Amino acid sequence: MVKIATWNVNSVKARLAHLLRWLDDFSPDVVLLQELKCVAEAFPHLEVEDKGYNIAVAGQKTYNGVAILSKTPIDIELTELPGDPSDEQARYIEGFTGGVRVAAIYLPNGNPVDTEKYPYKLGFMARLHDHAKELLATEDVFVLGGDYNVIPEDADVHDPESWRGDALFRPETHAAWRKLIYLGLTDAFRVFNPEAGRYSYWDYRAGAWNKDNGIRIDHLLLSPQATDLLTASGVDRTPRGWEKPSDHTPVWCELDL
Repeated sequence: MVKIATWNVNSVKARLAHLLRWLDDFSPDVVLLQELKCVAEAFPHLEVEDKGYNIAVAGQKTYNGVAILSKTPIDIELTELPGDPSDEQARYIEGFTGGVRVAAIYLPNGNPVDTEKYPYKLGFMARLHDHAKELLATEDVFVLGGDYNVIPEDADVHDPESWRGDALFRPETHAAWRKLIYLGLTDAFRVFNPEAGRYSYWDYRAGAWNKDNGIRIDHLLLSPQATDLLTASGVDRTPRGWEKPSDHTPVWCELDL
């Protein structure tokens, strides 16, 4: 059984103690991290390796940054999403580890929608769609995990009406998400958790965590071959309740590899 998790740590430096504690407590086999906010050289390699993990990092100073941690060796395939050579933001890393192809994705937020940030988000989603289509042709077991900055449905947000105009919840975003899913990918969380009101992110403001006013924007999308091996999935809310936490919490699935 292989346990794969995704987590936007919102600065690996600020959240290092949380990350190490969680690796001990939850013991995932593969971890897909986002929003490292550091270059690869500044990643805490020694501390994470001491917990038994191999590391692959695509970093960027101050912003973005993604990584793969694995208890087995990682063969890095890509450190950027194909399709736009001019895109220098560190938002994608892909590799093989433990019998599965995995990618850590930090999809653009897209706000404010009346700036260049929203077209960049939609363009990124279009490139991800095209790449996923190519991956599906390989018939590999793969998991595309990360902070997608997409609220898929009303059931994934505490107050849908308050989010209607947001880049995470606009019709264009939903259309791009459905196009991705309709390739034949499976939202791992939903397979075992059909109920509404299960979230992965809570804002730091307005007591959102204590009121459980959250949104679900962190996802694990599985190829059909991976879906056939899926045995469990969920959200680990525990780290969000720790002192000075990330505003995201881990989402995980298990594959019977």
